Amino acid sequence: LGVPVTMVLDSGVAYALERVDLVLLGAEGVVENGGVINKLGTYQIALCAKCLNKPFYVAAESYKFARLYPLNQQDLPLEHKPVDVGPLLPRSVAVDNPSRDYTPPAYINLLVTDLGVLTPAAVSDELIQLYV
Repeated sequence: LGVPVTMVLDSGVAYALERVDLVLLGAEGVVENGGVINKLGTYQIALCAKCLNKPFYVAAESYKFARLYPLNQQDLPLEHKPVDVGPLLPRSVAVDNPSRDYTPPAYINLLVTDLGVLTPAAVSDELIQLYV
């Protein structure tokens, strides 16, 4: 298709976002309030995009819509990825490495789905139609 694509490391997101026109990400799940659950780092990308006035779009199929209503990161089930930081870190230091995060709907402009292009607020209406 000829669409230019660049992979950026997590720590370089804010730097790279100054040069983009928009952000388009997938999602592991779309929750009832129109927020998304996705790999760790999605929320920070959304925060940076909002600060830089870049549109933030999510592409997800309707089978990923879930009747969940998280309000913050602590509402997600705990699932941590193992990480080996080597012998340099003292054993007394705890390592917190969650596998996914929650991005609130306030940071999402539109969701591109098989049901059409939706605002985050329209997700709950679609969920009603899917489950009725």
